[in-house]
Amino acid sequence: MARPSAVRRLRPIADLQFVIITGLSGAGKSNAMKVFEDLGFFCVDNLPPALLPKFAELCLQSEGRVRRAALAIDVRGGEFFNDLFTSLSHLETMSLDYVILYLDAADDVLVRRFEETRRKHPLAQAGGIMDGIRAERRRLEAVKEKADKIIDTSALSVRELRNTIVDAFVRGPDAATLTITVISFGYKYGIPLDADLVFDVRFLPNPHYDESLRPLPGNSPQIRSFVLGAPATQEFMRHLTQLMDYLLPQYVEEGKAHLTVALGCTGGKHRSVVLADELAEYLSRGGYRITVRHRDVGKE
Repeated sequence: MARPSAVRRLRPIADLQFVIITGLSGAGKSNAMKVFEDLGFFCVDNLPPALLPKFAELCLQSEGRVRRAALAIDVRGGEFFNDLFTSLSHLETMSLDYVILYLDAADDVLVRRFEETRRKHPLAQAGGIMDGIRAERRRLEAVKEKADKIIDTSALSVRELRNTIVDAFVRGPDAATLTITVISFGYKYGIPLDADLVFDVRFLPNPHYDESLRPLPGNSPQIRSFVLGAPATQEFMRHLTQLMDYLLPQYVEEGKAHLTVALGCTGGKHRSVVLADELAEYLSRGGYRITVRHRDVGKE
């Protein structure tokens, strides 16, 4: 049963979206936190409930740098968990419009998850897993009653959990937007470790061998004209953009929030820089959030 809203929504602080994640151990709180982190929330795991008002104050005093925050609170906090309702009262006094997300799952599903991971239930003590689950359910009854959103994860895949969270908590168009980082790099300095997709453009004509072009940066008009004017580059970009047009909707459907695309040439100063800028401009027209990073431009 959701709590009455009139008591605490008289003067909501609209600039801060504040989500408290709680629920049964093994019900998916860790996966939920990853989803919120991917969606751009400032996340804190296993925060002692007594520190909840202080954390909220820090968010509110961030001068807009923190607009969305999510924190997980559960029985791992031990006796500190008993401070939760006192802290929630403080939030209500602050007129902070918080939301409680409660994750639940069937007993047999929770038992199976603990057995598969070989983890000990935090309340099991000398008893078995089932004893811990029962004790935790009793302890969380009042929290569940106060929850705004309850998600039963018994039959949900990680992807389905993500979609459920996105539908419930993401405001505006962010739910369908993929963040893409486009990196240019030089193979002589190594492939970026965080790259999801890597394209080798060393087969394209190299301005390095033209003495008049060699000292120029990759973003100069002369270098761009040289690289983009080559028939091989034009053919490559046609294939690359077609591939992106196919892949990116698949990644969005799969629930991917971040994608890093790396383009590498020999030194990371000319060809990869031009093509990274060109690809980023193309992708931005598709509505994706784009960041461009030229990793090796300043290296000798």
